[in-house]
Amino acid sequence: MKVAVFSTQRYDRTFLQQANDALPRPHALTFFEAPLERETAALAAGFGAVCIFVNDHADAAVLQQLAHGGTRLLALRCTGFNNVDIDAAAAAGLRVVRVAEYSPHSVAEHAVALILALDRKIHRAYNRTRDANFALDGLMGFDLHGKTVGVIGTGKIGRVFGRIMAGFGCTVLGHDPCQSPDFIAQGGHYVALHELVARSDVISLHCPLTPDTHHVMDEALLGRIKHGALLVNTSRGGLVDTEAAIEALKTGRLGGLGIDVYEQEAGLFFRDLSSTIIPDDVIQRLTSFPNVIVTGHQAFFTREAMGTICATTMASISAFEAGLPLADEVLPP
Repeated sequence: MKVAVFSTQRYDRTFLQQANDALPRPHALTFFEAPLERETAALAAGFGAVCIFVNDHADAAVLQQLAHGGTRLLALRCTGFNNVDIDAAAAAGLRVVRVAEYSPHSVAEHAVALILALDRKIHRAYNRTRDANFALDGLMGFDLHGKTVGVIGTGKIGRVFGRIMAGFGCTVLGHDPCQSPDFIAQGGHYVALHELVARSDVISLHCPLTPDTHHVMDEALLGRIKHGALLVNTSRGGLVDTEAAIEALKTGRLGGLGIDVYEQEAGLFFRDLSSTIIPDDVIQRLTSFPNVIVTGHQAFFTREAMGTICATTMASISAFEAGLPLADEVLPP
């Protein structure tokens, strides 16, 4: 099958080609560095399958263009699918698959890394010692042992994260509409959202972005968090009202913010903009805070996760071509 791959980075080519070469019947992959959007959808004409990533745009207009060009499968090489109009895909005769799971450890461990870096001021210490400044003033942190950690979203990643934090000797609180017996079995306790934010010294977001979770961390909820708490988001940028978070940082209510995702990341992340002027004032303000760490959507980025993501994506394309059931299909609600 001919497959158009959008938003391609060098590592995408490497891992996708390796996964493709391992198939009994490899596909014909064509790589485009450009993201999928209305202006680039015409590039997919004649391709039976289109492979996209988190910041590609698959709204109704784009999906209609793909369908008119002969595309019948949209394969997301990621877990989230909030950038795809699933109803419009079904109406256009497009089937949609995703990578339902890869390595929950990669994202959970990155969340822990952000917490440790924020707490112990690793980023500031690194910059100081590069300038031969070995003073400790301003670098004091706190023991994680004995602290309370709130996990919003206790799916596989949230449960792995909770287990790691329990290993530090933390009390782990969870909030999720679907309570997990495994989370409880590993020592977690479910509480209401307002109680979680009021009691937690550290809050980590691991829920999908839906209409119900959009800006779950808004001005009202940020105003109820424990004074000086750390907030980490490795899930989706839209979970946090960034302007409200900035205000909470300015007042000291929020003691630190670590984000691997950002509401307006589509025009920024996965690109080298070091020689340009970034017009996004919000991200500029965020990076000016000494107690904010921003990473560019790299939480998933481990060898193990990339291997699984690409192998799963290619397997789904092969299953579609063979007329087999699609284990990771996304259906309209």
